Amino acid sequence: MPVSSPLMEDLLLQISYTLTDIDEAVVKFWDVCGSYHVFAFSGDLGAGKTTFIHKLCDYLHVQDAVSSPTFALINEYHFSGQNGKDNTIFHLDWYRLRDTAEAINAGMEDCLAQACRGAAFCFIEWPEKAQELLQPPYLWINIETMDITRREMTVKRVGK
Repeated sequence: MPVSSPLMEDLLLQISYTLTDIDEAVVKFWDVCGSYHVFAFSGDLGAGKTTFIHKLCDYLHVQDAVSSPTFALINEYHFSGQNGKDNTIFHLDWYRLRDTAEAINAGMEDCLAQACRGAAFCFIEWPEKAQELLQPPYLWINIETMDITRREMTVKRVGK
């Protein structure tokens, strides 16, 4: 769960999905959320954060190999936007980070700065580890395991 914050939060989307219909969930997610650049994916271990991001990258036609950046901390992917422009995705995994200082030393702040300028997208797993780095507006995506096959996703916009 996100650290409590005085920032305004607006519920943008709430959907339930399984692996069978995750592709439809991804389309709905991107239709609602695709204009944002910073995506903070929160959820328990095994909730499906990496799986959802992988499916989202498939939907965006990312040509790079999409994998969990748990050990690399940052993976970079590219896709062509509707206007044919090359777009960069930074897939960040903050699970192994001890604190915000370690995130800064690892270059996370640079990735976020590019996303805040609209020059890239950041998909962040385990954002709780360095939430102080997130500058509004950003999306907080919570994925909750409902049972062995079903997930519930809640997407909130943080800040204006």
